[in-house]
Amino acid sequence: MGDRVTECTARLQQQEREIRSLSAEIESLKKPQNPSSSQHLDELRDENAKLKYRLNILKRSLQEERPTSCGKSMTNINQRLQEVFGEAIRASCPELDDPPLSVAPNQQAKFGDYQCNSAMAMSQMLKAKGMKVNPREIAEKIIQNLPENELVQKTEIAGPGFINIHLKKPFVSKLLSNLLINGVQPPPLESKKRVVVDFSSPNIAKEMHVGHLRSTIIGESMSRLFEFLGYDVLRLNHVGDWGTQFGMLIAHLQDKFPDYLTSSPPISDLQAFYKESKKRFDEEEDFKKRAYQCVVRLQSKEPNFIKAWNLICDVSRAEFQKVYDCLDIQIIERGESYYQDMMTKVVKEFEDRGMAELDEGRKVVFVPGQSIPLTIVKSDGGYTYDTSDLAALRQRLFDEKADMIIYVTDSGQSTHFQVVFAAAQMIGWYNPQVTRVEHAGFGVVLGEDKKKFKTRSGDTVRLMDLLEEGLKRCMDKLKEKERDKVLTPEELTKAQRSVAFGCIKYADLSHNRINDYVFAFDKMLDDRGNTAAYLLYAFTRIRSIARLANIDEATLRKAAETTEVLLDHEKEWKLGKCILRFPEILQKILDDLLLHTLCDYLYELATTFTEFYDSCYCVEKDRQTGEVVKVNMWRMLLCEATAAIMAKCFDILGINPVGRM
Repeated sequence: MGDRVTECTARLQQQEREIRSLSAEIESLKKPQNPSSSQHLDELRDENAKLKYRLNILKRSLQEERPTSCGKSMTNINQRLQEVFGEAIRASCPELDDPPLSVAPNQQAKFGDYQCNSAMAMSQMLKAKGMKVNPREIAEKIIQNLPENELVQKTEIAGPGFINIHLKKPFVSKLLSNLLINGVQPPPLESKKRVVVDFSSPNIAKEMHVGHLRSTIIGESMSRLFEFLGYDVLRLNHVGDWGTQFGMLIAHLQDKFPDYLTSSPPISDLQAFYKESKKRFDEEEDFKKRAYQCVVRLQSKEPNFIKAWNLICDVSRAEFQKVYDCLDIQIIERGESYYQDMMTKVVKEFEDRGMAELDEGRKVVFVPGQSIPLTIVKSDGGYTYDTSDLAALRQRLFDEKADMIIYVTDSGQSTHFQVVFAAAQMIGWYNPQVTRVEHAGFGVVLGEDKKKFKTRSGDTVRLMDLLEEGLKRCMDKLKEKERDKVLTPEELTKAQRSVAFGCIKYADLSHNRINDYVFAFDKMLDDRGNTAAYLLYAFTRIRSIARLANIDEATLRKAAETTEVLLDHEKEWKLGKCILRFPEILQKILDDLLLHTLCDYLYELATTFTEFYDSCYCVEKDRQTGEVVKVNMWRMLLCEATAAIMAKCFDILGINPVGRM
């Protein structure tokens, strides 16, 4: 199969090159330069006609190759319509260099399935060039120039120039069959990219809090999306594991556990340990001096001080891992300490290029267009966050050879990253046209009082306390619904973890990450509306339809290959189209990194399925005996396709559905 796809891809690329070449030749033949005679002009016209003929053959050949070239990949219907209408738009208005292309799903089914809204904008562009053309005339021209295609049944012009598009039912039915036979596959990948996602990033010796929760959940989901699309993903945890605070922590460790080198110190509460050392640092002058000496000896990498540092880091890592285990997070730790030796080279590079300058004893880098400079060396000779972030970015570009680097941190750091990225471009580390480096910022988590999420005493909420509270509330909810009477203890625990952690993740991901959001357990665990609890119950119910009709997986697989998915009922048609919008949704998220779009789609799919299930019998039973008398297999296949897409959405969101709830 792989060889066939490679061969087809090569042929497609060759044909596309020939089409571009021939198109250019035709354009040049349309405008002959000073023809010496009418005979020469006739020859050119003959040649032009031959080229046009050959071009049409190549285009037809390209059209025939299209389905096989994509292999098992899902088709992005919107993208395919943009290709078809893009060609028609260019042909209908050659005087516009870059005509606008706007194709979107139609909001009202009675007006068709998709809509092309380019004609109005094209009319405005032509008006600016001194040509007055009615948008409806442009729409007519676009329709006349539509190439032969496999997906458009008919088009209609509405209002000032909207083009309503109706899809062919056999085309949609075939795509659903392909989905059922091949499983949920990503759209075709142009090239396999290396993606670095920097997320979570807690500080050693400090508790993880709700800000880290957002970064962790969002970063993990983005990573899962990139992996599903076929990218090579490196998840990095840029922990705060270096700096002056380690001086006071090591000095306090020496005093409290003098035998720490031979027996591991029993630090049960690192947060309290940190507070104790900070109090001493602020109040005891001798301790403060010794803390500074400890920093110098740590930075000199003296073995005893490196051991003390490792002990403190290990206690924190164990605490972080509890959170990551609950949330099913896979991540590689690469803290600030990893980049220490690289910082010297970064500073030297900026100095050698004449981009670093002295400012009150500090070495700073001013970036044109940015309001604040980067401080790359402090007045005491130490490095800063600016230096470590530059070193990390450089390492990811040159050593990891990343094509895309995404930083998932709170929006408060957006200015900092903006300056870091601008400095990296200024020194020539990357070209934003080639490499995508982006800060995916997010808002803060608020309590139900709409203030920053805190405990009643005003302290930061410990993340593990929050997760344990979620588990407790979820179990109460399951028992309230008497699920403990129908599920085994093992099934009950699985359902508890699935719903509790799924609800916490979904509550975050279903909000636009740029905005602040209110953390409310009661709303999260509600099984009505756009919540994980509702969606997990809906998914379990859909999965149970085939089981209750005694239809096993093998039967469904065979039916997928032999049964046509009929879409005659309006609710079948609506559900079929909704299922196939999945690749469009993924493309949108890839463009803007806003995951709430996937949650909105998942909820829309679940509610569209409910409409279908309420209107279309999948299994017909005898009213007296309850025995199955008829199974409408094409509808069972629609159930199966819905469940398959929902399962993939859950997977990308990091939510684990269970078989029984």
